[in-house]
Amino acid sequence: MTDAKLSAFAALIRQSVEAGTLRNVTFHSPRSGASADGGLKVRGELREIGNQLVLQLETSLTEGRVTQRNVEADGILLCVTDLTEVYRRADLTDAGGSASLMISKKGAVTLLQKGKIGEGGGEPVSVRGNNREKRRLLDGSEPFLIPLGIADRTGRIHDRMQSKFRQIARFAEYVADAEKRIGGDGELYVCDLCCGKSYLSFAAYHVLTGICGRRVKMTCVDLKDSVMAYCRGVAEEAGFDGMEFLAMNIGDFLPERNPDLVISLHACDTATDLVLDFAAEHRAGMILSTPCCQRELNRAMDCPTLDFIADVPILRQKLASTATDALRLLKLEAEGYRCDATELIDPEDTPKNVMLRAQLDRSFDPSSPDALRKRTRFEAAAAFLFGERLPEHWRIKSE
Repeated sequence: MTDAKLSAFAALIRQSVEAGTLRNVTFHSPRSGASADGGLKVRGELREIGNQLVLQLETSLTEGRVTQRNVEADGILLCVTDLTEVYRRADLTDAGGSASLMISKKGAVTLLQKGKIGEGGGEPVSVRGNNREKRRLLDGSEPFLIPLGIADRTGRIHDRMQSKFRQIARFAEYVADAEKRIGGDGELYVCDLCCGKSYLSFAAYHVLTGICGRRVKMTCVDLKDSVMAYCRGVAEEAGFDGMEFLAMNIGDFLPERNPDLVISLHACDTATDLVLDFAAEHRAGMILSTPCCQRELNRAMDCPTLDFIADVPILRQKLASTATDALRLLKLEAEGYRCDATELIDPEDTPKNVMLRAQLDRSFDPSSPDALRKRTRFEAAAAFLFGERLPEHWRIKSE
């Protein structure tokens, strides 16, 4: 049963939000033994989203990372209940007063309140909305967008290409971040594999040369000669003389040196695995890959433990997609990369929005106990999903 004082504190937050008088609320002092995933602290402020006042909570995680979520008035009690399972103290500041909730190590709850919360008074609260346009590295005026048919000569993005532009603009931010991680000041060697019309290639080249100020040699590879010829024309019109476009199978492509960055957008099914294998074999410094349709595991899954999911076709498809990406990350970790996965863009723009991101760990020792543990973990996961039907490309090559 929820403590009455905890419920009263949640009611004060809701009252403050609905009145538009909340300045901030902070949950801090994590309980002993609380999961580190819960965050160091949580700070909430008032936001207006879709003409509705909500409580926006920002959780401070380790390494400077943060996550955000919006809580409507009806969800505040449940939210506060969950947060007080992690934190022992919460402080509320309102335009008309303040309140503090404290939970002792033995579970005793104390609630202190000053002033009139939710009734105004003092300086008015300035409510910031989330409906403003985000600042991006690309604004639509970039010259390569015109020959690609994304923008007109005034810098206006064509209506039918709005989603594609948001995708390119978000990817540009990942590229800028990758450049910082790569470091150094020499020429960057970048490979875009299964590049198609090279939307991301042009964006990456523009960001690295025009914004980051780097010298860049970029090689883009795809099977279709006509598409590569088209891309050469776009590069020439945009003045991107550091780009080359090769019509060939990526399995036959030999890079001139180990790439600093390998990128790939929506390489279908096992083509993404070919890209990742290429990047790992040639010790690419950074990898940015957004997979497409993951059909292989959907067809070959041999895992009776998961039949309660796999017996339902649409759930099997989703399971196979998620499990494939997770297995890819485990394989990269076993090959000496530090990995994570994030969203490239809003799923409303495309459901194929998972970004796999990996950075080479240059101190990685394949004979170390840690490397052996990572390899064993990957091999166990692969065997669990595929059974005895494990395809050859999922096997880690011997050093």
